[in-house]
Amino acid sequence: MSRNCCDACLFPLNACICDAIRPLNHQQELIVMQRPSEVGHAKNSVRLMQLVLSNLKVFVGEQSADFAALQHYLNQCGKPVFLIYPSDDSKEIGQAAVPSNAVFILLDGTWRKAYKLLQLNPWLSQYRALHFDLASASNYTIRKSSRSDSLSTLEAAAMTLKQLDNNLDVTPLTDALAAMVNRRLAAMPAEVRQRYRKSTDTE
Repeated sequence: MSRNCCDACLFPLNACICDAIRPLNHQQELIVMQRPSEVGHAKNSVRLMQLVLSNLKVFVGEQSADFAALQHYLNQCGKPVFLIYPSDDSKEIGQAAVPSNAVFILLDGTWRKAYKLLQLNPWLSQYRALHFDLASASNYTIRKSSRSDSLSTLEAAAMTLKQLDNNLDVTPLTDALAAMVNRRLAAMPAEVRQRYRKSTDTE
């Protein structure tokens, strides 16, 4: 049986976050490459990004052919393109000379799925990769990762925008994420919710 969802935010009614949504206008263009399996995920932070961000494009697929329209757009846009992905060759975003009109690509999914998406799309290697100097752990407590440098796609977007414009208020993003996490936790059975709390406290 399908769950009843809010017509506006598309989250389940018991986890509706409409009252926490505030628009964020930003100059930098963000592009999310999202695997099909993530689109309908109940804990999908990209949906929050679509509700909040003014300059965001989302492309869904897995193989290079699925992203033909994205590749064409990037080739024709005439803007410098950067990939937000930590690797041996990536550069810390705060130390990189990033033009104001740059386009940023983020890979959505768990660490393993994002890595697979990268492997299935070798054309991404033409773009310079950037990473963050993380000062704190991810606040996305309802999805776990074994890597200390893992962030939700929304958190990566917020950090990207903040690094490029320190005066930009990114709390519309972070507040929406906090609301989603808290309402998803509140909807869980008490024993499940406590397990998430304990795992977070020990990390």
